[in-house]
Amino acid sequence: MEIFTNEIIDTEQLPKYEEVQLTSLQPKYWYVVLINQGLIFLILSLALFVFYSKSDEVSDYGLHVTIGYFLLLIFVLFLSRISFKKKAFAFRNHDVIFRSGIISTNTMIIPYNRVQHVALNEGLFSRYFGLAKICIYTAGGSSSDIEIPGVMKEEAEKIKQLLMGKIQKEL
Repeated sequence: MEIFTNEIIDTEQLPKYEEVQLTSLQPKYWYVVLINQGLIFLILSLALFVFYSKSDEVSDYGLHVTIGYFLLLIFVLFLSRISFKKKAFAFRNHDVIFRSGIISTNTMIIPYNRVQHVALNEGLFSRYFGLAKICIYTAGGSSSDIEIPGVMKEEAEKIKQLLMGKIQKEL
């Protein structure tokens, strides 16, 4: 018969994930972000143009909306750049780490024994730049738990094979 113990863990002795050297997203991925947001703002610009072209007079209100629109564009690009810079990942012997966030930093650590499925996605513009997104799924969710965008396709394929090998070992 085994005797139950419940010893206190010295948290100072635990490995620090903060000390792990994370890999940033590929710089080419910033172009993908710019193109995607550029398309959204182009569609909004066309909608504004159509709306104001039907108007008989251009009022101060229209000028204010246009200025607000461009301020919004600058603000969104600023936040996107911060988000791009904060995203990073690492694959260790037993888990994967993904960091993201704009105002607050979110760090997700998923052990390989929780991974159920791995997928690679390539968007139209990502494919043009030779990039892919790694989607890591765990049990109990319908969407991926971690999505790591902006990884070179060849590297993403190797990572997928690594993860699939880890999954097979767990079975």
